[in-house]
Parts: sequence; C-alpha cells; structure tokens
Amino acid sequence: MGIQGLSKLIADVAPAAIKENEIKNYFGRKVAIDASMSLYQFLIAVRSEGAQLTTADGETTSHLMGTFYRTIRMVENGIKPVYVFDGKPPTMKSGELEKRGEKRAEAEAALEKAKELGNQDEVDKQSRRLVKVGKSHVEDCKELLKFMGIPFVSAPCEAEAQCAELVKSGKVYAVGTEDMDALTFGTKVLLRHLTFSEARKMPIKEFYYDQVLEGFNMTQDQFIDLCILLGCDYCDKIKGVGPKNAIKLVQDHKSIEEIIKHLDGKKFSPPENWLFSEARRLFKEPEVTPASEIDLKWEKPDEEGLVKYMCEQKGFAEDRIRNGAKKLLKARQGSTQGRLDGFFKVLPSTPKAGTNKRKSEETKVGSGKKTKTPTGKGFRR
Repeated sequence: MGIQGLSKLIADVAPAAIKENEIKNYFGRKVAIDASMSLYQFLIAVRSEGAQLTTADGETTSHLMGTFYRTIRMVENGIKPVYVFDGKPPTMKSGELEKRGEKRAEAEAALEKAKELGNQDEVDKQSRRLVKVGKSHVEDCKELLKFMGIPFVSAPCEAEAQCAELVKSGKVYAVGTEDMDALTFGTKVLLRHLTFSEARKMPIKEFYYDQVLEGFNMTQDQFIDLCILLGCDYCDKIKGVGPKNAIKLVQDHKSIEEIIKHLDGKKFSPPENWLFSEARRLFKEPEVTPASEIDLKWEKPDEEGLVKYMCEQKGFAEDRIRNGAKKLLKARQGSTQGRLDGFFKVLPSTPKAGTNKRKSEETKVGSGKKTKTPTGKGFRR
C-alpha cells in the first residue's frame, strides 16, 4: 500500500522536490529496485492485455518476461540495477495483510459472479485484483537474474527499507519503486516509473527526500509522523483526517503525542490501542542487513545458462533470449565509463580571493582599446 496520498501531497506542497527525467540520463547510476513491486507490475501489465503468459504446463512466465526485458532496457541505458526482495513481513503488518486477504476474498466472489453473467470486462478487472506475487515468482526471478549477471539482495524484512539502507550508505544512488514509503524509510532519492514499459512513454519521476522535508518544513521524525497520519501498512490512521489536515497538524504540534492532546474529540478520535509509536520505530529502525555486509557485483551474463533456463525450462524462443543476452553483454562492455560527478567533486561557487581584482583588470581592458583574441592554431574559444 505504501503511504496514502503522499505523492500528491508532495506535488501540492513541495513541488520543487519532484523532477521528471528520461531513463538515459541515469547512465552510470546504481539503483536498488523493489523486486516485488516490479514483479507485480509485470504480472498486472500482461494480465491487462489478456491472459498470463505460461509454459506448456500452464506455469506463469509473465514475471520472467518483464524482468528480462525491462532489466535489459535499464542496462542498455547504463543503469546498474540491483533487485531487492522482501523477507518476512513485520508482525505489525498482519492487520494490513488481513485486510488484503479480505479484499482478495471479495474479488474472488466478484470474479465468480462475473463469470456466471458472462461479463468479460468485470472478469478481467477482478482477475487483476487477484494477481499476487508468490514464492515461485520470486525464486524464478532470482534464478533468471543469476544468469543475467545482475545482483540481488534478499532482505530480512521489508524490501523498501533495505533499498533505503543501500541508498543511505552510498552503495546505490536511488530506490526504484512505486511505493512512497521508501521515502519514509529515509531514501535520499526515489524513482517512480523506472520499470514501466517504454511503450507507456511515462517520464521517470524523481522525489528528493531533503527537498520534501524542506518543502514540508519538517524534521525526519515529523515526516514519519505525517506518513503515519496519512495511512501506512503498520497501523490504522485517524479517520477523517485527510492529507491537508494531517500536514497542518504536524506543522502545528510537531508530534502525534501533541496532536492527540489538541485533537478535537468531537470531530476526530484516534484508533483504539493505536500503535503509532511502534510504527514510528519500524520506520526509524527497520530490520535490514547492514549495507557494509552487502557486496554488489555485476557479472558477465551466462548466455548458455540463460538459454537452458529460459528456453528449455520456461518455453521462451531461443533466438530472443540469445539476442537479449548479447544486448546485455554489449551494454556491459560499453558502460565502463563512469559519470563525471563520480570523478569530480562539485565545489561551491563562492568567489575566491583575488577574483574581484581580476574582474577589475578585465574591466579596464574592456574599456580601453579593443584587444585581439587569439583564435589561431593551438587556441580554442
């Protein structure tokens, strides 16, 4: 679920924190990809266009197709992706998972009804609601990434928290996900739409954490409390408190404890046994593998391993897989050049001693006779 309404709130209140970019401009960047979110996108995208892709035995392969081709697209644009997979959900997420289970049961009932009525549009709609990333999807993609030479990390708990840990440590530049709670976990940069299909022609949206805090006029702790008020995966929120009320309450009272003291009890009442402090702790101190213990290596793709896995086991066309493997190899060989900002430190533009004197001398030259500027051999403008 992420954080309800956070992206729109940032757009409304702190628009300077959002920028749009093209995928080619991330050349040389290392990006942590929220794997479960990506797999869900791939499964949904194919489902919306018809039935899932499957092997001859009926095994779904849409997630493999999406991972294979979208990863190649990133690598061809000079991006070094690392996929991060979810571990066990925190105990506090059980309520959210229970709600998802209830919605799933509703979707199953609606699907059966739509089938009886022959309503194909409704069948497709409810089928998409039932798409779920399972353990087999995860294991399939880990196997695929291994042959592609792309590193992956199995998080002990939430993938978004592990991605944020990699960013905060400097191991990667940004998190690629659609879930805004990566910002709540403290990632410096969040990229949305990175794994979208090129055919959708959607620019990548960059969210900058420091500029969000500046635009909201908040500290990290206050921002986390805002996210809890907006609605997160770990606890309920105060019913009736929308985004505009939530940000004003935090700006005025600085913490949920103070908000509760000043809350209009006739209009709003906090949830019974509200576990906001535990949710706050999960955002501030999530269970992650320290980045210092993670070694990321991008290896040469194993073309024969890819062919054996994707073609012999999963039923993909051999020529397409070999072609993809060659693209990976070519992109890997051509991406050894790093970004300029990886070699040069950007210095502040504060005038140095002597600058004013030099400008004065230049002014004198300009106010006198015209001077000839050397443009011959050995000189460049």
